[in-house]
Amino acid sequence: MAERFAFFGLASNLIMYLTNVLHEPTGTAAKNVNTWVGISNIFPLLGAFIADSFLGRFNTILLSSLIYIMGMVLLSLAVSVIPLHYREAVFFTALYILTIGESGHKPCVQTFAADQFDDNNTQEREAKSSFFNWWYLGTVIGASAAVLVVIYIQENVGWAVGFGVLAGALAMALLLFLVGIKRYRRQSPAGSPFTTLVQVFLAAARKWRVSETHGGRGICYGSDDKITTTDQGHKSGQSYAHTNQLRFLDKAMIMDGIDYSSETRNPWRLCSLNQVEEVKLVIRLIPIWLSCLIFSAVLVQLHTFYTKQSSTMIRSLGPNFQIPPASLQSLVGLTILITVPVYDQIFIPLARKFTGRPSGITMLQRIGIGLFLSILNMGVSALVEGKRVKTASEHGLMDSPKAIVPMSVWWLLPQYMLSGISDVFTVVGLQELFYDQVPESMRSMGAAAHVSVLGVGSFINSALISIVQEISSRNGSEIWLGDNLNRSHLHHFYWFMAGLSALNLLVYVWIAKGFMYKKVVVEDETN
Repeated sequence: MAERFAFFGLASNLIMYLTNVLHEPTGTAAKNVNTWVGISNIFPLLGAFIADSFLGRFNTILLSSLIYIMGMVLLSLAVSVIPLHYREAVFFTALYILTIGESGHKPCVQTFAADQFDDNNTQEREAKSSFFNWWYLGTVIGASAAVLVVIYIQENVGWAVGFGVLAGALAMALLLFLVGIKRYRRQSPAGSPFTTLVQVFLAAARKWRVSETHGGRGICYGSDDKITTTDQGHKSGQSYAHTNQLRFLDKAMIMDGIDYSSETRNPWRLCSLNQVEEVKLVIRLIPIWLSCLIFSAVLVQLHTFYTKQSSTMIRSLGPNFQIPPASLQSLVGLTILITVPVYDQIFIPLARKFTGRPSGITMLQRIGIGLFLSILNMGVSALVEGKRVKTASEHGLMDSPKAIVPMSVWWLLPQYMLSGISDVFTVVGLQELFYDQVPESMRSMGAAAHVSVLGVGSFINSALISIVQEISSRNGSEIWLGDNLNRSHLHHFYWFMAGLSALNLLVYVWIAKGFMYKKVVVEDETN
């Protein structure tokens, strides 16, 4: 919760600091925000690799938390005591120190928390099924508190005080985390998760001419270094059931004449069935990951253009109070706070009656619903922005970018609510999918993969902005997405994103239909 409090206390209002204090153009500021958010969400792949391979999740959380606090303290100094001519350089340096802290924190905390449930205990396993919903709810509370409280402090008291509050929250959270140090269940690092991937691909390439019946020698089911001549019809000590997808990888576990005559198993030419199926699990998730990138490109509008839209509209609450533009992002949090309990306590029990599934709907169905809602989100956003521009035109404000358009900011409420509801379906669905469907030794990587969807989506959004600006400015035409929001044709950009999202949903449905969930074998029975 503290990490989300810190991240959103910075990310949600960053575009306002860049445009109003550092005086960056709107398009440049939006791309800078997207780049920083993108790197913050891609670096966790590196942090997850370090955690799974070397440090373990607990130690990685501890180290990354300290770096995170250092970065936030430096950020506070950058907007206060650092001389003006160094301020921008120090500010961006602090921003990217924060990405290093994010890299270890994001993939490990959630996975470490899920590790505290014992999968062999029926009660704990059932509680774990709701864990991801409530986990997400907790992080949303942290993010919403930042949007409501910290952004107000930044706008009305000072940026240094606002960032100082974030640093203090992180420090207190670290102390609280350390209180439970003797009670945590910890898993030791299992070594590089990429070694198995490379071994399986290399072994399969070496044996691409070999068939499963070659010489009647069979398949390797064991995982130790000794070669055991296990016949094809007998499977011993198996964790994953054999699947028929990606059969070219099955070559890696076929025992040929060289393997059969050797007393020890060469892991670079003979892999176990378990290793092969683990690699298949990872490969099957890649198309799902790719098909969610456009969703995250839609999601990052919250931190950029949604905030700039709200800054041009009437935000008065009473005669003396103005809602800070970025604080409207709390509407997303409020929507999630309402939607998660409704989903967990009402939607799932109702869906369970129709599907017979304990989870109500599958993880992929849940993600797909969120992707559909993101299309509606962009469509509604385009309609509202069209209304805002029309109002500005009617009042002669098209060439007054800093003027307040006589239109209530509450017109933006539907798009913020749709963002929150689509989050509950797609983001939480991805969290659960990438935790549940990766091998246990790669769960930090799974969490990082889910987070990286948001990061790559940010870069895609930046690229789309650049492409739109480049195409629209040709032949002396008026540039889209420029500094003057009234003439930026933002509603056309939103329709463009809605179209991309619709095409993306069709691709996702096609991929999801062919997806095969993990098949675990326990005591010779398939779960």
